[in-house]
Amino acid sequence: MNAFLSLLRENRNYRNTWVGQVVSEVGDHFNNIAVFSLAVATTKSGLVVSGIMLSRAIPAMLAGPLAGVVLDRFDRKRVMIASDLIRAVVAAGFILTVRHPVPWMLYVLSGLLMLASPFFTSGRAAILPTIATSEELHTANSLTQTTQWTTLAIGAFLGGTSVMQFGYEWAFAGNAVSFLISAFCISRLFLPGRGFRAPRRALTEAEVVRPWHEYTEGLRYMRSVPLILGLLLVNIGWATGGGAAQILFSVFGEIVFNRGPAGLGEIWGCAGIGLMCGGAVAYAIGRKLSFRNYKRTIILCYIVHGGSYILFSQMRNFYWSLVFIWLSRAGVGVSSTLNMWQLLRIVPDAFRGRVFATMESIQWSVMMVSMALAGIASQYWDPRTIGTIAGVLSSTTAIFWGWANMTGRLPEPSREGVAPEEIEVHGEPTA
Repeated sequence: MNAFLSLLRENRNYRNTWVGQVVSEVGDHFNNIAVFSLAVATTKSGLVVSGIMLSRAIPAMLAGPLAGVVLDRFDRKRVMIASDLIRAVVAAGFILTVRHPVPWMLYVLSGLLMLASPFFTSGRAAILPTIATSEELHTANSLTQTTQWTTLAIGAFLGGTSVMQFGYEWAFAGNAVSFLISAFCISRLFLPGRGFRAPRRALTEAEVVRPWHEYTEGLRYMRSVPLILGLLLVNIGWATGGGAAQILFSVFGEIVFNRGPAGLGEIWGCAGIGLMCGGAVAYAIGRKLSFRNYKRTIILCYIVHGGSYILFSQMRNFYWSLVFIWLSRAGVGVSSTLNMWQLLRIVPDAFRGRVFATMESIQWSVMMVSMALAGIASQYWDPRTIGTIAGVLSSTTAIFWGWANMTGRLPEPSREGVAPEEIEVHGEPTA
């Protein structure tokens, strides 16, 4: 805790990024709870929830390649601010759906919101090694990840309660304001020299009009580093069950346990607490783990995650289900924090935008298929059966990772994530 407080106190750039993260992500979860609750309450259909998730996944998938190229070509700070401002307008548009809760409006607005999101989320990951020193990077990554999940817990609990007490409009309005606050915080970031532009060679005329060549260059880089390719594949493996799990949260809260928006908020909230606890564990052990033990830890995490999700889906008692969703997400929290820590250390600045955006885009692509299948299956199968299948699929990720480790396909890569010129980041703006 002292390390986190010291980082926030001494590193101005990180502090502004963190404050913006807290506010915007709490607002995001207000939006999530309100949208899913409104959809299920008015339609009583898991298929509509699946449609909303797909309307978010498809734009995120399509925007990923473009976001990666844009973030590696232009000033990342300005791109992130533009993303926040666009999302503020779209978030305010959800207020219209309260009086007209037709599925197509929820689909369109959800899609527009997620179309702009990769430009911010991948940008935040890309700038982290530039606003934290090499000594601070593990602490900064752990705090960023843990904050993301803490805001999930807080936002989910408060979102469910506020919707019950004050209605959907306040949740949507709060989400819009949160993006404006985030944009203001990001506008206060400052780095001397080239600022938040990635180092790169001069663009030729052909490259300016054909950015696809830059994206394929990023893909070639990812293929050339076995660990990055391995992490991409385990993200895909997790997403085969993870997409269905997102659908089932709403179904279990509203239909299986019949607890309304508050129940949905409690499930998401306990998931957030589990992720937060997992992030805290990863921070405590991250620096001490050898690369070999890191790889073994990831195997265990995916087994715990998938197995606990199966138990969650089978619990008849609501409170026991919360215990197992907490444990399931704790496994995800440990693996996600440790995996991101590895990526931040090994991916050079010139490729960060494309690497993080590609991983996010491909993960959303697989989740999209998983969501679609879960939504269709919910019309014919019991949600508990679908939950068991989702847990099994997520656990199989451990088999691939273990095989790759045992056969020597995951050698330790060189660390190129922090360049020497990215160290002096503490001072106040001088110009």
